[in-house]
Amino acid sequence: MVSKVKKGAAYQYRPLLINMANKQKGFTLVEMLISLSVGVVLLGGIMSAFVGMRTTSAETSSMGELQENGRFALNIITDDLLRQDFWGDYTGTFDLANLSASPNADVLSNDCEGEGLNNTSFPRATGHFRTLWGETAASSSIIDCIDDAKVGSDVLQLKRVISSAVTTSTANNYYLVTNMNTGVLFTGTNIPEVDNSQVWEYQHHVYYVKEETVNGEIFPVLMQGRLTTDMTFDPIIDGIEMIRFMYGVDTTGDGIINAYLSAENVSEDQWDNADDINILAVRIFVLTRAIRQDFKYSNTNTYVLGDLEVPMDDNYRRLLLSSTVTLYNAGVDSW
Repeated sequence: MVSKVKKGAAYQYRPLLINMANKQKGFTLVEMLISLSVGVVLLGGIMSAFVGMRTTSAETSSMGELQENGRFALNIITDDLLRQDFWGDYTGTFDLANLSASPNADVLSNDCEGEGLNNTSFPRATGHFRTLWGETAASSSIIDCIDDAKVGSDVLQLKRVISSAVTTSTANNYYLVTNMNTGVLFTGTNIPEVDNSQVWEYQHHVYYVKEETVNGEIFPVLMQGRLTTDMTFDPIIDGIEMIRFMYGVDTTGDGIINAYLSAENVSEDQWDNADDINILAVRIFVLTRAIRQDFKYSNTNTYVLGDLEVPMDDNYRRLLLSSTVTLYNAGVDSW
């Protein structure tokens, strides 16, 4: 830019100097360092909050999964126990002497026969037919049909009919057609004739925990055995590490529970409901475990499952749930 100056008769031009530096002034080094320091502090706070939120979210998700699995297991076992020893319209003692016909007790190739004289899927002629029985696994092969049980966890066996009557039958299941006085156990599409009767699907269920190894890591699973044409087993819930049952026993015949006993402390007479001794309730304990370890978490808790203490020392999150189920059909010879 130039300016015009009159000198004599002529004009002379000279540059007009402007201090452009004043219009292009930037940050000093100190200001830059201060800004960077503030930015680093803010970024560190944001990252810390983000990591904390992710950790909390993972913990919440893990605990939610533990609760969901545990409650699902409790609901399934509770529903079965509530209907244990339910025989549709039949009101008598369920044994071979009171049935018009029944499959041979040894007909199944993979039957689950628990302890006692009469504890197969179908009743024998000798002894009390056990519709409820349990045991703590001292080895993986606790009964004939199981060879992979988790040692220290319980096995539960129960028998009943499904609570809703059916109108047709198949060769893939066993059924009980019954009136108030007698019944027939059968399989197939031809329903035996019994006066004033209904048909119910017959069931024998077994619950236990097994451990599966995948890529070197152990995964606990709740298994259910179910009677179809034979006893078949399927995994139903992952992450169930241990189940334990305490049996509420009435030893005086007055309908009041006198003690809760673990399976190994229930006597033969108590399993057989002999001499006015009845098992009136079952207390269920379900210990759930996360599928994967959390190496930021140390689990040194001791979990109390009835009369059993289970100490831990690893990096798995766990949750213990329990419930007590009244056996409404216990000791009922007539309704």
